[in-house]
Amino acid sequence: MAGPGSDAGAALPSRFDPAAVDAYVAAQIRSRGIVGAQLVIAQGGEVVLSRAYGLASLATRAPVTPDTSFGIGSITKQFVCGAALLLEDDGVLSLDDKVSAHYPGLTRGADIRLDDLGAHISGYPDFYPLDFVDQRMRAPIDPDEVVRRYATVPLEFEPRTRWSYSNTGFLVLGRIVEKVSGQPLDDFLRRRVFTPLGMTRSFFTPPPDTPGLATGHLSFALGEPQPVAPEGRGWLHAAGGMFASAGDLARWDLALAQGKVLSPKSLARLTTPRTLTGGRSTDYGCGIGVRHVAGETVLSHSGAVAGFLSYNAFIPRTRSAVVLLVNTEGGSPGDLHSQLVNLLVGPTTFVPPVKGPPPTEVALDLLHQMQRGALDRSRLAPELAEYLNDARVREAAPRLRALGEPKSVESGDRRGRGGMEVTPIRFVFPQRTVKALLYRTPDGVVHEFLIQRD
Repeated sequence: MAGPGSDAGAALPSRFDPAAVDAYVAAQIRSRGIVGAQLVIAQGGEVVLSRAYGLASLATRAPVTPDTSFGIGSITKQFVCGAALLLEDDGVLSLDDKVSAHYPGLTRGADIRLDDLGAHISGYPDFYPLDFVDQRMRAPIDPDEVVRRYATVPLEFEPRTRWSYSNTGFLVLGRIVEKVSGQPLDDFLRRRVFTPLGMTRSFFTPPPDTPGLATGHLSFALGEPQPVAPEGRGWLHAAGGMFASAGDLARWDLALAQGKVLSPKSLARLTTPRTLTGGRSTDYGCGIGVRHVAGETVLSHSGAVAGFLSYNAFIPRTRSAVVLLVNTEGGSPGDLHSQLVNLLVGPTTFVPPVKGPPPTEVALDLLHQMQRGALDRSRLAPELAEYLNDARVREAAPRLRALGEPKSVESGDRRGRGGMEVTPIRFVFPQRTVKALLYRTPDGVVHEFLIQRD
């Protein structure tokens, strides 16, 4: 994405290059008003980019370092599923066990499996469906009390017939892991996962005075970021209570891809999408999403808790990962993470390299020319120069001027066609969005530039 006011030289690179990615992400962190962030990218089983940006806390002005730990929210869930699967490998429980066997007294516990909890297909209502901390969640609570309030009420749907995100289900699953193992989740994860993998900056529900924790911030309604109070202790627990560094999450990703954490059978159970009773896939395993990007299977999850947003994706076949953690709500970088994943995966079709400025810069210049009603045809192919004749350009100019100046210019996934680079463009104006297609040959000559309704 580029546009008016963007940092010079900080356009999204057309292919994965660590230095160019670092410059682009640094510019995005600044322009989005994010207080602090960490980025780790791995390729082929090795970390190829690790960067820290901004401040861990506005109050202390401490910088983010590679050792800073961020709240990772719902990325916690894959660790809870991993813990349950380790116990299954130990032979002390099965994800096919009924909930009632380990946690009596819950609604339909004899009909709901542990696997249903981890796959969000149990039917238990979600206790944290909003994107802000409401009044009930400001005070501390025992996780079992949360379970009592939300897992002893009627189900929202018959188990396994629907998929619906449920933090409640994960509190139940996490408490079952603690009951069966005889250990708090923090102790179990430290002994079986964190320490063996060298995850020294990972903590499950750490006390707020733990050294090296980032502070969460909120930018309310486009305002300046301010520190924000976390959820009351006990609410997040197995649903989202972990803190970790981006480097530690990359270690976890690579260890999973290399078979260092779970048995092959358990890894398959963690990462295989569940199928509903009607035959439809959920595109979700146990605590982790499963999607496809340019032909690659990508295992991913995001997280959001008070003051923090987190994004983790890894590609098992290539042992690659992108981890992005920020300590600011309000500058949502989910699209930035997706752009980086797409760069890492790379296109499946040939896209010819093109000399000259990035496509967003070329498209914005052409738009400005058409708004003025005077087109410089020196870099246009003859057919396009004839198609965009003076009469057409003059006739279109008032309509395009009325749109004003775009707030941003976004480029979509490039592809190749007829020896040309084809780039979808979106102009985001104050009142509407308009799309365009830009075709260029390797010498930078524009062969097509068509503006259309979005």
